[in-house]
Amino acid sequence: MRKLTSAICLLGLLWLGGVSAAAPDAGETVLQGGVNPGYHDKPDWFKSSFLDLAEDVAEAQASDKRVLLYFYQDGCPYCKKLLDDNFGTAAGAAKTRRLYEVIAINMWGDREVTAVDGSVMTEKEFAEQLRVMYTPTMVFLDDGGMPLLRLNGYYAPDRFDIALDYGARRDNDGLSFRDYAAQRAGKGMAAQLQTNPLFLKPPYGLARNRIAAQRPLLVLFEQADCEACAEFHRDILARPESRALLQRFDAVQLDMWGKTALVAPDGKRTTAAEWAQQLDIQYTPSLVFFDEQGKEVFRSEAYLRTFHVQSVMEYIASGAYRRQPNLQRYIQERADHLREQGVVVDLMD
Repeated sequence: MRKLTSAICLLGLLWLGGVSAAAPDAGETVLQGGVNPGYHDKPDWFKSSFLDLAEDVAEAQASDKRVLLYFYQDGCPYCKKLLDDNFGTAAGAAKTRRLYEVIAINMWGDREVTAVDGSVMTEKEFAEQLRVMYTPTMVFLDDGGMPLLRLNGYYAPDRFDIALDYGARRDNDGLSFRDYAAQRAGKGMAAQLQTNPLFLKPPYGLARNRIAAQRPLLVLFEQADCEACAEFHRDILARPESRALLQRFDAVQLDMWGKTALVAPDGKRTTAAEWAQQLDIQYTPSLVFFDEQGKEVFRSEAYLRTFHVQSVMEYIASGAYRRQPNLQRYIQERADHLREQGVVVDLMD
């Protein structure tokens, strides 16, 4: 979708932190681990597509379905988890097949893609244009072939089930996915989120242009009754390496539905809930990173295990994102460096 109008619609669904994807050089091996490097057994009910997306959308609409683009890479443990835990169950497969034509796109692939506007490019060029940073990335298209919802990373089956319903809706009520999901799942205010002494204490004056910021800002959005949040604190942040990385940030924890008053990095007064809505926070925990000048440079907004959380934190804390615009390449570099030091890299630990 190279033409400007299509690009604007597509990029409107993305965070635009100045980091873009880049295809690997010829012969370069992207990060593998945790599964067989050649593993990617897609279900046989995925659509066997010629990747002419306008044609795919028309065919799906004729069957009262929509198109769901699934970006993957070989050796991706979160892709395997999606295929096993979400699409691998009878209920998950039946519902997805009833509502969608699923089309798999290799983020490093060379197959030819014809976008809805007729422009032609390779899979990796298409992924680069959409700034695919995580796999799996799921892009739900509406009946006109425009993106309706995007999931940047793995969502557990209960949350993914809500996304399937949202992507199939034809109501023009303007309801965002975050609010739709909140209505479906129910949201509540915990008396207190899980605390950490390394988080900044209120009042939260985060305007970076008013302080001599020496460290980047990490804003952690959470909510009550969030098992992924509990795991993040109980396991990932409990590890010494994670605590050391956290100390390289000005770190703030916010309830995405809370009324906590704050001054955002741009200097505007707001509340946690209003800011989360402005940032379109739709997953918890979401980690949103800002540079020393208060510009958002990166975010993680899906389920990640320790290695990838630590990699994302180091990616920003070290400033590596400025020299290496592609997260996957950086993760490969970091994994290779750790292995050279004798560290066993387990992507799903």
